[in-house]
Amino acid sequence: MQSSYLRQIIAGVAVMAALLSGGMFLLRQQQGHPSAQRPAAETPAASPASVATPATPCGVLADFAGIAEASGPAVVNISTRGSTAETMPEAPPGPGAGDPFAPFFGPQEPPENEGPAQGMGSGFIIRPDGVVLTNAHVVDNAAEVTVKLADRREFTARVIGVDKLSDTAVLKIEAQNLPTVRIGNPAETRVGEWVLAIGSPFGFENTVTAGIVSAKSRSLPEEGYVPFIQTDVALNPGNSGGPLLNTHGEVIGINSQIYSRTGGYQGLSFAIPIDVALNVQQQLMAKGRVSRGKLGIAVQDLTPALAESFGLPSPDGALVGMVPADGPGARAGIQPGDVILELNGQPVHDSRELPPRVADIKPGSTATLKIWREGKAIEIRVEVAELEDKPPVQNAKSDDGAPQGRLGLAVRALTPDEQRSAGVQGGLRVEKAGGPAARAGIRRGDIVLAVNGQPVNSAEELLALAQQAGKRLALLIQREGSTLFIPIQLE
Repeated sequence: MQSSYLRQIIAGVAVMAALLSGGMFLLRQQQGHPSAQRPAAETPAASPASVATPATPCGVLADFAGIAEASGPAVVNISTRGSTAETMPEAPPGPGAGDPFAPFFGPQEPPENEGPAQGMGSGFIIRPDGVVLTNAHVVDNAAEVTVKLADRREFTARVIGVDKLSDTAVLKIEAQNLPTVRIGNPAETRVGEWVLAIGSPFGFENTVTAGIVSAKSRSLPEEGYVPFIQTDVALNPGNSGGPLLNTHGEVIGINSQIYSRTGGYQGLSFAIPIDVALNVQQQLMAKGRVSRGKLGIAVQDLTPALAESFGLPSPDGALVGMVPADGPGARAGIQPGDVILELNGQPVHDSRELPPRVADIKPGSTATLKIWREGKAIEIRVEVAELEDKPPVQNAKSDDGAPQGRLGLAVRALTPDEQRSAGVQGGLRVEKAGGPAARAGIRRGDIVLAVNGQPVNSAEELLALAQQAGKRLALLIQREGSTLFIPIQLE
């Protein structure tokens, strides 16, 4: 009897042990214990609502340390000496004299008669035989350029070429088997992606900073031939010319500019797309200069008010504001007031797109433009000319906002001397602006050239054309040598 009872106790303990073991197994399985493996037969069937996307890494930062380690050796520090201070990037006020950190806070203009100016920047090696890319403003006008590698070797560099329009320069140092960067494709970069910069801000060599791409194809004042990549990567004086890298460790741009009220980083940084820079590099090394196409016109953005004035359904396109008489645009028949909708079959969304796309066209070739004129689309073929280093025609600027009210202008006809001085035929000088014209930005001294594309030579013509217009009209004016369209809304 006692033996039987003992066996029952042992059996009960064994069952409890088995249950406990199974419970621990299930607990490990639920907690993701590394030793827990669930048989396929035990996997419950998921309902359609509970089916999840296959697991992918989400919210995981790039391996910035790996990128910096791989690309850092190919990033160089550039120092210059020259007869002027033009090579120095803008810097915030530095420390006082005698401060031990003074050498790190950017180049300071030397006192008078104490030697040539000094500057600094960054660059990166693109070929193992010593070809280096940097910014034009880093080395322009420099009498001597020194390149310092990450391994502390220093070389006197030869400036192969400088292209100010793209702010790109090519250097050559006499060395072999150098580390190089990997080149990426800026077109595949998306807004919001992580990017990384390596450079020498304030002289601190091989400094790494990171951020995201804020925007693409940015056009900056007087920099209309580069579709800049905008980022929020912290850049400061000395970063100029350094690489902007994607999360694959590939260079997608050259850090070039910052927008700042102080000279230091304030969250707006701009990089030259690497494909633009490499095109410049190839041309500079092949022929010592860069060849770009031009149409010989000045353009501005369309506002909704201007689009309505020209009978367009949306403000897409580039509005032609000025056509110099001796340019390819004039020879092809382009007129002020034309709206360029397409270039070689590709849509033109705004005026900022046009200059870099035209610049990529080989001079001497023919470009096909789709143009909106007098309420209909026409096609014009233009023989593309070559852009000078300092183009005489800059983009016209349009005022923002749609003015309201009635037209109120006091004008007079230009004298022959005034016409010759302004380089125009006809036109009316504004003596006084009031009402909607003043609110639109028209001011005394402006020269009114046309209304909705129709030239005006008298106050009567201006009045008649304004009366014939609908609720809006567009005035073509000349101001300080530049022309632009300004929309006016009428009652």
